[in-house]
Amino acid sequence: MTVVTAGVMAVAVVVALGSADVARVVIAKGSAQTAADAAALAAAQDLALPSSSSPAQSAADLAQANGATLVACDCATGSTQAVVMVQLQVRLAFLGGTREVVASARAVTDSSGSP
Repeated sequence: MTVVTAGVMAVAVVVALGSADVARVVIAKGSAQTAADAAALAAAQDLALPSSSSPAQSAADLAQANGATLVACDCATGSTQAVVMVQLQVRLAFLGGTREVVASARAVTDSSGSP
């Protein structure tokens, strides 16, 4: 009976540690989506109200401020939408190594001028 109990406890510990890594990835996915949303909004704001930096640079700055890296920004000057893709590195404690989590977002400016 003691051997079976020890085996069950070992399996429970492995499952718990694996679950912790899955939770890290889920949390990182949420953080990556937050960074993508913020980056898309920053780029769209620069498209609607041009500033001293480009929309892509504004998106990259906000992605980095949220812990992610801007991978792509389809936000050409003169367009009415910004589509961004960001990636975030997550370190896995039990499974080892790092994984990349990718998220994308789209923001559209209102070109009609109505409130």
